[in-house]
Amino acid sequence: MTRERCNAAAIGLLIALLAGCGTSPKSTFYTLSSVTPQPREAAAGHAAPYSVAIGPITVPDTIDRPEIVTRSGSNRILINEYDRWAEPLRNEIPRIIAQDLMGLLDTYRVSAFPERADEDADYRVIIDIQRFESTLGGNATIAALWSVSKRSSPAPVKGYTVATEATGAGTYDALVAAHRRALAAVSRDIATAIRSIGTTQAGK
Repeated sequence: MTRERCNAAAIGLLIALLAGCGTSPKSTFYTLSSVTPQPREAAAGHAAPYSVAIGPITVPDTIDRPEIVTRSGSNRILINEYDRWAEPLRNEIPRIIAQDLMGLLDTYRVSAFPERADEDADYRVIIDIQRFESTLGGNATIAALWSVSKRSSPAPVKGYTVATEATGAGTYDALVAAHRRALAAVSRDIATAIRSIGTTQAGK
């Protein structure tokens, strides 16, 4: 092969490589959001009945990453390079639970770790997300061990919530929506515990 042909072949290969780089897949980013209506207290004008601080929380190391992790079979997971969370789940989950509790408890006085957490809040919620499992075209499952403590009471109320929601479709949008619904179930159990503590202590 002549030098000219070698140069032409090298240039052709370089062009092909550059063209391939130019068509690399782009990442898609997803975020959770609250599915609970926001509180009515601003319109009604009544005082907030509760102040709540959420966090800190812990999440499994497997999902503590930008990429969405899905299950493929009983013992295999897939780390999806081009389908990602817009922010770390350890930050997003407490924010979503805080938004849920605002609507469930009818109060805007709910703060979330790590952005801000009211040290003087009436109630403190600590959450350990033990499972956050995702199956495309299958289910989204969240298992959370949580505790609620009132500032005036040393004994926390503890609970364990397991919520499984069918995705209904084999897309990441459907998977994220199912996780939103599962997280709302965790929030409902925590709200019930907060109301029960308030009712019990008010009756003493």
